[in-house]
Amino acid sequence: MQKRFTMIDENFICDYCGKEVSKLNYTARDHCPYCLASKHVDIMPGDREESCHGKLIPIEMEKYKDTYKIVYKCDKCHTIKKNIMAKDDDLDELLKIINIDRWFYDTIFYYNRNYCSNDAIFNMCI
Repeated sequence: MQKRFTMIDENFICDYCGKEVSKLNYTARDHCPYCLASKHVDIMPGDREESCHGKLIPIEMEKYKDTYKIVYKCDKCHTIKKNIMAKDDDLDELLKIINIDRWFYDTIFYYNRNYCSNDAIFNMCI
């Protein structure tokens, strides 16, 4: 089956923190930028065909091109999903949720960016 992407970028109220979330206007909004939670509603991006509807909780992050992907685990069916971070995501909140100290993140990010040839986060050039 070939992967397909359905563009859905709309304003919504987060089911988890209750904050009003604005659309991105450059790609599809798929999670709350404040609490970083998402809802397990898609099988393929934007199709809204997933019946689970569990809460996607951030469990880690990984380097992706010039940004990061948030790795989620569904609290209902335990599926792992990945979403690209949006420009307005609260990085400090994400680091707190996945239990990474901001100083550690900044140090590793600086070291990898300035001394390593690849883009893997937290690899310390290994």
